[in-house]
Amino acid sequence: MWCVHLIFLSAFFLVSMTSESFDAMEGDALVIKCPPPSSYVRVTWYHTETKKIIPAEEEGSRTFSLKRLLWFLPTSREDSGNYTCVVHYSNNITKEFNVSVQVHPYKQGICFPSQIRYPNDTGRGKIICPTFDNYKNATIVQWYKDCKPLQGERYFKRDKYIFINNPGKEDDGYYTCQFIYTHNGNAFNVSATRIFVSNAKYSLLPPQILFPKQNDVTEVDLGAALSLKCQARLGIKKQPIAVVTWDVNNSPVKKLDFSRFHEETLSFEGHDHEYYRETTLHITEIKKEDLQANFTCVAVNEMGNTKAKVTLQLKAQLDHPRVLMIIGFLVLLIIIAVSVVLYQSFRVDIVLLYREIFQPYSVKDDGKIYDAYVIYPKSHTSEANFVGYFVYHILPDVLENECGYKLCIYGRDICPGEDTASAIEKRIQKSRRLIIILTHQSINCEDLAYDQHIALYNALIQNDTKVILLEMEIIGTYEKLQESLRYIIKQQGTIKWKEPPTGHQQSSNSKFWKHVRYHMPLTHKTSYSANAG
Repeated sequence: MWCVHLIFLSAFFLVSMTSESFDAMEGDALVIKCPPPSSYVRVTWYHTETKKIIPAEEEGSRTFSLKRLLWFLPTSREDSGNYTCVVHYSNNITKEFNVSVQVHPYKQGICFPSQIRYPNDTGRGKIICPTFDNYKNATIVQWYKDCKPLQGERYFKRDKYIFINNPGKEDDGYYTCQFIYTHNGNAFNVSATRIFVSNAKYSLLPPQILFPKQNDVTEVDLGAALSLKCQARLGIKKQPIAVVTWDVNNSPVKKLDFSRFHEETLSFEGHDHEYYRETTLHITEIKKEDLQANFTCVAVNEMGNTKAKVTLQLKAQLDHPRVLMIIGFLVLLIIIAVSVVLYQSFRVDIVLLYREIFQPYSVKDDGKIYDAYVIYPKSHTSEANFVGYFVYHILPDVLENECGYKLCIYGRDICPGEDTASAIEKRIQKSRRLIIILTHQSINCEDLAYDQHIALYNALIQNDTKVILLEMEIIGTYEKLQESLRYIIKQQGTIKWKEPPTGHQQSSNSKFWKHVRYHMPLTHKTSYSANAG
């Protein structure tokens, strides 16, 4: 079963992206957009923990989704949690984007909680209202600086941003845009805050661990090596205090066995000069005690710290004997399938090669004299002249002179003084095969009526002699052939002569003669010593 799942999963690619965080005030509207900008087939939203799909909007619904957007109208404290949008693309690629939502209550004396802050480029003077594009037909009603209405000629206001003319240190602070969003006739408040710093080297943001998620579980093998990565956003531009580290059972890694544990840290800036640190914990060998340990990533800056805990568990162990048996069975099936295909494609060559190498022959005499009796049309057309040349010259040269067969050909092996009907019947009965030459003249030729009658009677009624049909020219649909011939053609087909009527003899290794030799009996050999005696 695991092989089927593996093959099936090979048709799809699943990519999990870094989570984004959204903070909102309780009672405000919140509209979240799934991150991918490229074209897609459809998007599905669901609760990450419960896996419950978030449906489309219904009458009276407060939380709903449509395509890339997820609505909370309005937000409630119970909306806090993790959400996932699954994007399905036309090329069967599926991507997951994780979103964290935190709804904050209003507190007396606090206008805008510190958590609802978005980073901003420093020193440029342009401040864009965060998430405004997610709200269709929204209208900004007021801008605030440090919770006070923004006024003055130095502030140039547009639809979704303000521009500060010649910003200085006195303009540093928190800028909040408050706007009204209307949906189905209902109006909702929305507010979002950005940090603006004119000339400072850095600005602070609450430390946020992007991965791993809290209480992540990582599967491991005992004795194997493992690397655990932790990445955190710590502010805008390089921070004076920026620490991302790992603790094992609340003990810093530097206090552990350095030969088995060590950390590797790198720092970088991302979009809008956001400052990140990423620390990788390298474990050279997983031991049993590690399965009971808590691995905790800790991110610290001047605003405080945050943590994310990871635990280890053993990978599901496969039943190796059973797996080997299944693999062996699948390999055997593949070998059989390939062998069948090869045999069907090269059946004629394989049989002829086997006869040539091992030279099998019948020890017991079957009482036959001839390997094949040849039936052909006799008329005076140019095509019949070629057929006569083929029957009397080409056919004996290849089958008798090169391959060692013995043929019975009317006009060559039946003496004029013999009773024709009796001679034909006896020769056919003494032949192991019947070779019937098919041309347009053979369809209604009366000279062949008796030959065909005796030959087909032996082949179909007595089941005594096998028939080889040589189609010297294209007959067509075979509708005018007698029913018994059509039956044989339906069962085994014909061997078609590809050369033009004036064609010359082909090699016995050509495709035509290989098929003739394949249908001929084994070369009938007997003991030379017995013949000599």
